[in-house]
Parts: sequence; C-alpha cells; structure tokens
Amino acid sequence: MRKRIEEGLSQAGVNESALEVSTTLVLLFAVLALAWFVDFVVRKGLLRVAAALAKRTRSQWDDTLLEHRTFHRGAHVAGALVVYALVPAVFENWPSFSAIFRNVLEAYVVLVSLMALTGALRAFLDIYQLRHPESRVPMRVLVQATIIVVWFVGLIVIIALLIDQSPTVLLGGLGAMTAVLAIVYKDSLLGFVAGIQIASNDLLRKGDWIEMPDYNADGDVTQIGLTTIKVQNWDKTITSIPSYAIISDSFKNWRGMSESGGRRIKRAIQIDMNSVEFCTQDMIERFRRIDDLKGYIAEKQKELQDWNAEREIDDSVLVNGRRMTNLGTFRAYLVSYLRNHPMINQDMTFLVRQLPPAADGLPIEIYVFSGDKRWAAYEDIQSDIFDHVLAVIPEFGLRVYQHPSGKDVLEVASLGQGLGAVRPHREG
Repeated sequence: MRKRIEEGLSQAGVNESALEVSTTLVLLFAVLALAWFVDFVVRKGLLRVAAALAKRTRSQWDDTLLEHRTFHRGAHVAGALVVYALVPAVFENWPSFSAIFRNVLEAYVVLVSLMALTGALRAFLDIYQLRHPESRVPMRVLVQATIIVVWFVGLIVIIALLIDQSPTVLLGGLGAMTAVLAIVYKDSLLGFVAGIQIASNDLLRKGDWIEMPDYNADGDVTQIGLTTIKVQNWDKTITSIPSYAIISDSFKNWRGMSESGGRRIKRAIQIDMNSVEFCTQDMIERFRRIDDLKGYIAEKQKELQDWNAEREIDDSVLVNGRRMTNLGTFRAYLVSYLRNHPMINQDMTFLVRQLPPAADGLPIEIYVFSGDKRWAAYEDIQSDIFDHVLAVIPEFGLRVYQHPSGKDVLEVASLGQGLGAVRPHREG
C-alpha cells in the first residue's frame, strides 16, 4: 500500500525529499477516514440493533442503558481500535510517532470506557430505585462514590499513558497530595461516611417526612445523594441539606408515626378555675341523662356513698368526705366520648389528664391518637373533637379561660355606666 501511494505521488510530481512525509500524511488521512467510517457504521448499527431489541423485550435494562447512552459511548471504541491497529504501518519509519499515537489512542479508549461505565452505573441506579423504591440501602450514595473512584483511577491511568509512565509511579506520588485531596473532596468524603452511617443505622429513607429547623426543612425526602439530601417542603419548595448534617445535627423523622397505627392528638383546653365546683343534686340528675355518663354517674355515686358511709362522714358540710365535681365529671365525659369515637385508635396511648394550673387557667389535655394518619383527615378529626369539647363545656357549668377581648371590655364598660346611672347623688 505504501509503495503504491509513493508511486502515485511521484508521478504526480511530488519531490523526492517530501515523498515520505506526503505518503505518511496520505496514509494517516486514509486511516482516520476508515476509522470514522467504522465508528459511524458500528455506532449506527449497534444503536439500531439495541433499540430494536429493546422494543421486543420486556426488560427495562436495555431501555435504561439506551437512555443513558451507554451503547453510544461504547461504540466509539471500534474506530479507535482501527487506528490503533494501523498506526504502526502509517509511521513505519517514525516509531516514536507511532508510540505517541498509540499512547493517545489507549488513553482515548480508557476515557470512552469510563464514560460507558458511568452510563451503565447510572442505568443500574435507575433500575434499582424503580424495583426497590423503599430500600434502606443508600444506593445513590454508593453509585456516586463508585463513579468518583472509577474516574479517579481512570484519570490516573490516562495521565500515565500520555506521559508513558507506569500508573503505580503516579499512585506512589499521591501520598504527598493526600491532604490537598482531603480538602478538595471534603464534602464528598464526609457525605460518603454519612451515607454509610445513615444506611447502617437506618436514620433516613427516601420518602421520610423530616423536620430540620436549622435548614428550614420540613417535608418529604426526595433524594439521598453523596453530598446533599433534597427535601421537598410542604410549600413545594426544595431544601438541600448536606449529607453530613444528618449525622452532626439533630432532626425529627416522622417515619415512626407513619408506620404506627395512628397520629398523635395532643391539645389542651384552659378551664377557668373559678367555674370549678361541687356537683349539686340538680347537676347530677342532669348528667344522668347524658348517654356517655349514665354508667359513670351510677358507679361513682355508689363508690362515694359507700366510702362516706364507712367513715360516717357528715355530708351536710360540702368539704367533708368525697363528692363529685363538675370538672371531674367533665373529664369522665371526655374519656367516654373519646372511647366511643370511631376515629380514635384505642390500642395506642389514651389520656385525658389535668395539667398543673397556671395564670391562664387549668389545662385539661387530650392525649390520644387518630386512626387516620393522613394530614388533612387528621386535622379534620382533631378539629371535630375540639369543636365538640368547646361546645359541651358550658353543660357542665364550666367556663373556658381566654384573655379579655374587645367585647369583654365593652361589656364591663357598659356595666360600669349602668351602675353609675343608678347611684344616688350625695347632697352636701
């Protein structure tokens, strides 16, 4: 081939001194053209075959590999191999140029292989997340860390090929750069360590509802990456949290609530302490007509009568012995009402308790769990319960404490004016 080209160029009038160089250039151009043609044919043919097979198969692997251009990148190796095989013949008389070209081609093949491998790893990640959406394994972190390691090693190999040195020589010289690399890749290293701890301790999963006030995060975890964790807040904004912050800072994970049988209702009503009193006979008779109190009134009255009779208590005096109070009866009503409520989980913590009195009144707290954990349904259940509680409180002779409003001030003012109008005038 070389001799024919030399003869053709000689006949074309090329000088004897430039004949060898011209022949080499023509051969190089021909080899590059052949490599481009082979690359084009292989790339187009391989992609068409892969696309046709992907349509016929039910597997998602091939579709995902095509989406990440894995085959497209891998096909570039064919053209490089053609040039690699024919370069010695092109630079027959310049072995040094041949060695340089072959080193560059080897580096190119490594680069293309790295790109194809990266696409394959990302395709694997997509398939894994599709098949295992609730997996506890932080596969995204592991895949990202693998890609970093692969590219780190690959770049060292490429540099070694370009400078015609052994990769071990470069790896040995990295000891002095360890501190620099640790600073440059600090977030990635911390994120990788945090990802391992998150996975091993099951601290966080995709889909968890977390609260992290320091980062203004309150919503669902949408992505757990090597360096960042993305949280979609309830207002649909996105908050990015450094992965290592999950280990170093405190946060609240609502997964326990989601996996439990209910969602906690914890709210108190402030009772005006001036409205608490012993139950009169009329009040007791009125309470008997309340369905949720029939059994309680009968049982409680018998208990108190027996207790007072055993001790010969003089019940003509209110403070002697034990008596029913409107507040205690109200608490008993709340217990019965909530026990019969269809949307309260009766198998979880159930409390109607009296908290320490304060300047704002006497708190009566309801501490139960709703059977429906959905946010909107939970709020409706909680609101319905306390709507009922607020409406029923006056039936027990109790008052809800609240700070004076404008209406209260006007009523006091009008009362004062009325008293002033009927006050007799003093003569003097």
